[in-house]
Amino acid sequence: MNALAERVAAFRGLHSTDCFVMPNPWDVGSARVLEQLGFQALATTSAGFAWTMGEPDNRVTRDEALVHLRTVAEAVTVPVNADFQGGFGVDPLDVYNNVTLAVATGVAGLSIGDSTDGASPLYELGLAVERIRAARQAIDDSGTGVLLTGRTEGFVVGQGDIDETISRLRAYSEAGADCLYAPRLDHADQVAAIVAAVSPKPVNLLINSPFITVAQAKTLGVRRISVGGTLARAAWKGWLAAATEIAAEGTFTRFEQLPNVEELMSRP
Repeated sequence: MNALAERVAAFRGLHSTDCFVMPNPWDVGSARVLEQLGFQALATTSAGFAWTMGEPDNRVTRDEALVHLRTVAEAVTVPVNADFQGGFGVDPLDVYNNVTLAVATGVAGLSIGDSTDGASPLYELGLAVERIRAARQAIDDSGTGVLLTGRTEGFVVGQGDIDETISRLRAYSEAGADCLYAPRLDHADQVAAIVAAVSPKPVNLLINSPFITVAQAKTLGVRRISVGGTLARAAWKGWLAAATEIAAEGTFTRFEQLPNVEELMSRP
């Protein structure tokens, strides 16, 4: 078994047993430190990566994203899940071609979302399902076994209807998604309803505010937890506070009790 096959098998195994946390690094340094901290899998964040390039989320090109995926996957030994946004294409054939490129980067998992850049915030359900089918076919044709996550973003784009969300997740499950994901939930009853609706397939829960703990999510039946760009925002919070103090006050009080980053980067 080659290294990618081992990572894919390990990643699939994580989804079949317990609840695990899959935090989101935004560059090689943050990925390596998260691995050092003992996390068994990581996931990229399109937003966190975009900010390193001085761009807002969804301004990153497909080719930039592919380079980033390969860079992060090669920097660590644990499985990496790719935030592949909407597959960088509308047409299912474009999704197929782009997912084919993505699975060649060494990632063990990949998510495809259903939000658009057009007047309608979500793709029409029929098209959204065909896009998931195209991603499934690309993975199957690659022979990699990469785990596919179907993601619906109604709660992200201001259309947070739980019934519509469940309907879409069920459709994505039937279209071949291995894991289901609706980001920006913020109530335990929403989480429980989704877990029950798509069972026995695993559910990814985004936690970007302290509305729930890992233990509580596990009790609800959640198998996978991610944090999206929130770790990156937490890092930006500290950086901005220190930089703003310097600019406004000419003082450096936040330069105390800082982590030894050099030591972190020196660890094997």
